[in-house]
Amino acid sequence: MKRTAIFIGILGLTACQLTSTDSSYRPNQAPTEATGLPAQNAVQEETLETASAPQFYDENGNLIREILSDENDFEAVSSRQTIESDAVRIAHNRSRYVSIEPTELPVRPGTNIPNIVSYALQTNNPLKTQLYQRGPFASEKRALVNCNAYPSPGKAQEVFLSKGGPKRDRYGLDPDGDGFACTWDPTPFRLARSEG
Repeated sequence: MKRTAIFIGILGLTACQLTSTDSSYRPNQAPTEATGLPAQNAVQEETLETASAPQFYDENGNLIREILSDENDFEAVSSRQTIESDAVRIAHNRSRYVSIEPTELPVRPGTNIPNIVSYALQTNNPLKTQLYQRGPFASEKRALVNCNAYPSPGKAQEVFLSKGGPKRDRYGLDPDGDGFACTWDPTPFRLARSEG
């Protein structure tokens, strides 16, 4: 059986032969007398003009501006700006600067979705510290499968809290009973509060 397969393979390979070995054949060119091959065209060298920076023009044909900035060219900038004009520009920019102090997180109006940030700030237990009893079917393996149904740990925590969490765990998202579903971690929220 092996020999037959090898023979058929060799037979197939020998049947595939190239019909032409000259890849430079051009049917539109007349063959030369000496070789019977088409004559090679001479390559002509051309010099390219140096391209200038593209420019924009208005409807009257007046130059608006160049695309490339010359801001890093000292000669160009020093011809149109001085130290004093630069100081005036910086002072103007500083006067327009507005500092916005952070405020409380907005409450989601018209929804019954639990606020996981306020939940994180109300708790103080570390991760993996059991506070709530879980049933006999709670396991890390089941939680991993169930957590993959949610786009993020935050969304899993919202669902967990809205369905009776942290005391009840209907969907098996908190097998260790610490009150935090899947891999959701309240630590960043707690740290933000302590730094503020």
